[in-house]
Amino acid sequence: MPRQARLVIPGTAVHIVQRGNNRDACFRESSDYFVYLMHLRQLSADLGCGVHAYCLMTNHVHVLITPRTEHSCAHLMRNLGQRYVQYFNRHHRRSGTLWEGRFRSCIVESARYVLACHRYIELNPVRAGMVASAGDYRWSSHLGNVGETSDLLLTPHPEYLALGKDAKACHEAYKHLLAPLPERDLNEIRRATKSGYPLIGDALKGRLELQEKRLAPRRNGRPPRPKHDGNAGLSQKPGSDPGSGA
Repeated sequence: MPRQARLVIPGTAVHIVQRGNNRDACFRESSDYFVYLMHLRQLSADLGCGVHAYCLMTNHVHVLITPRTEHSCAHLMRNLGQRYVQYFNRHHRRSGTLWEGRFRSCIVESARYVLACHRYIELNPVRAGMVASAGDYRWSSHLGNVGETSDLLLTPHPEYLALGKDAKACHEAYKHLLAPLPERDLNEIRRATKSGYPLIGDALKGRLELQEKRLAPRRNGRPPRPKHDGNAGLSQKPGSDPGSGA
């Protein structure tokens, strides 16, 4: 079965997840995290990608970025992966692949989804039981987004900037947003990122539907068979949808 083509819209944020092969650790010591972030900063600047949030977990990575072009995400992650693997294999005296195939992603648009993804990414270590609060985790964008450190990697998203009239107000407003996400929102973000389908508002959804973009997975199985009307052959029951499933 062919892969679902990535949906990428220049100027619209993308949530990216890349996992270590076989869920093995892709960060073993502090220098690993520093090197990865160094390359991420260099490549995002070179490719014109704005990084809004990130979290480097032991065996996977989350990044929320806005690409400049349709191919910026792919170029960024390809080059970042290659550079980091070269460093990692040399430093840890190993060989072979480090990443689990291609990265997963979904576009993220509207205040609801952009800020939910911010929270989803930065609260990942808390959900994993690694720390008590997001501020206790060193390898994420949290401290930069709440104004406790100056993180030169970050570019504030317009929805983040809309939280306040200046940087200090944005920092304070964002702090108050960082309550755990409801399970429904967690599952929605996970499903969208795994399948590659977008988390977007109604206006953008309408424009993409006009372009005949597929915005949700097809249901599994065959469409239901039309019911026999008892007369001439098969006919569709009035008001039924042959592609809607059971």
